[in-house]
Amino acid sequence: MRARHWAEMGESTFVLGIWLLYWVHRLLGRWPFRLCLYPVVFVHWLSRPVVRDASLQYLTRVQAATGAIGHTPGRKDSLKHLVTFAETMLDKLLAVSGRYRFEQVRTEGREQFYEVVKQGKGGIIVTAHMGCLELCRAMAEKRGEVKLHILVHTRHAEQFNRLLKRLNPDSMFQLVEVTDMGPGTAVALEKYVAAGEFVVIAGDRVPVNASQTVDVEFLGHPAAFPVGPYVLASLFKCPLYLLGCIHENGGYTIHFECLAEKVELPRGKRVPALTEHARRYAGQVTALLKRSPFDWFNFFPFWDQANVSARNQE
Repeated sequence: MRARHWAEMGESTFVLGIWLLYWVHRLLGRWPFRLCLYPVVFVHWLSRPVVRDASLQYLTRVQAATGAIGHTPGRKDSLKHLVTFAETMLDKLLAVSGRYRFEQVRTEGREQFYEVVKQGKGGIIVTAHMGCLELCRAMAEKRGEVKLHILVHTRHAEQFNRLLKRLNPDSMFQLVEVTDMGPGTAVALEKYVAAGEFVVIAGDRVPVNASQTVDVEFLGHPAAFPVGPYVLASLFKCPLYLLGCIHENGGYTIHFECLAEKVELPRGKRVPALTEHARRYAGQVTALLKRSPFDWFNFFPFWDQANVSARNQE
């Protein structure tokens, strides 16, 4: 697979398609939705070799590293991977619209996290492209105790914000489009954290514009991870949390974990410190994927990305 930045591949899921997906389920229900969905997913899987090969690469490596799948992954597993993603997309829309059955959601570490929230402390939440994180956003909004600002490295944030408002006009959270982590971005985000709010940023995608990354082992192979979440936590002198979501027990499990009460990047040892934080993040993501290996949705050659970032710079 030719190394390409994930952003070069474009967004394969458009707002119109998402909207139709939601209404098929709303009018017909889950099983009729699936009958309509499977042929569409199969055609997409068949016509997108990059997606298909990237899925199989990931599944092969998660099996080799964790044994979670239980056999050598094949093309049927890759197809199952895309079906899981499509079903999760529906759950995202149901969560945003308030139509998901929240009793099917289990949480880990939430109470410890909310204790910090009650003290008025903000922070950085690093997440990943796994499971249905919109469930966490909807639950946080429902409780009214946590305000989240979700950063996305896509130029389609405005479109998605309009879609979210159509699904739920009372929704308070929005996606914030960020193409890099420059000083201007940091200043704007610091105001949120200082106000006791939380900035959510994915730790498993390199920003669109040039940005520092570090190489750490992920599923037995070196991979480039962005350092943005750890740099922000260090600048803001705030805690760093992990938020993950996986399919489990017929529903979802939302996992909260404090990765660091304080992120310190000593002068002269900045890169090793950043690498250690990224390594811990990758290790915790691996632990969640061991429990639910089909829940990671980076459908591009993750380990073979082009060298589009300035790596290991002070």
